[in-house]
Amino acid sequence: MALEADSLIVPEWPAPARVRAIVTTRSFGDASMPEARSRLRRHAPADPAWLRQVHGTRIVCASEASGAPEADGSVARAPGSVCAVMAADCMPVLFADVAGTAVAAAHAGWRGLAAGVLEAALDAMALPSQSVIAWLGPAIGPSRYEVGEEVRDAFLDRDAGASRAFVPTRPGHWNLDLYAVARMRLAARGVRSVHGGGYCTYSEPARFFSFRRERTSERMAALVWIAGVESPPP
Repeated sequence: MALEADSLIVPEWPAPARVRAIVTTRSFGDASMPEARSRLRRHAPADPAWLRQVHGTRIVCASEASGAPEADGSVARAPGSVCAVMAADCMPVLFADVAGTAVAAAHAGWRGLAAGVLEAALDAMALPSQSVIAWLGPAIGPSRYEVGEEVRDAFLDRDAGASRAFVPTRPGHWNLDLYAVARMRLAARGVRSVHGGGYCTYSEPARFFSFRRERTSERMAALVWIAGVESPPP
């Protein structure tokens, strides 16, 4: 099926052909609503494993998830099981391995990122880190994401090197680069193939929802799955 013009992003990453991924944009509609979810079903092989996201680190198996479990990521090994996370400034991170045997999706806002949601997704994949590919989806950019001392402390308490991702703006405040922190965390776990990270949801109002810009409840969705042998592209 052809992509709807300008309403879906297909990640540019060196995942194997059997791994498929898409990210919705503002023009696709609010991914938390039934109408957009019905439209998504035309691009994916099954209903995504939707989650009740709480900015934590729990990762569930997409093929076993039912009733929107409380979690911030999912993993799938069976073809046709669709991992999904929603975001509107937080960072969706998609994972696959070079052999196409497993995929995962993680919702990485600052709380989840600081607590280790990316590491939890890697643990759930249970694969050598050097075989994993990651893609950093649309999130609020480093020039627009001002945070306070409690956020900076949450990262530096775990890794003093994270200070490189903070740029001071005014007393007690810094701009935080979520993409930079994600790359540091993934590199520390041995993941060398990291892609994406060139978006800013806040700065592109025509393309993305942004909670910080609009205080909206509307969300984009990031999906990843393993296709069957004969499945066409989304």
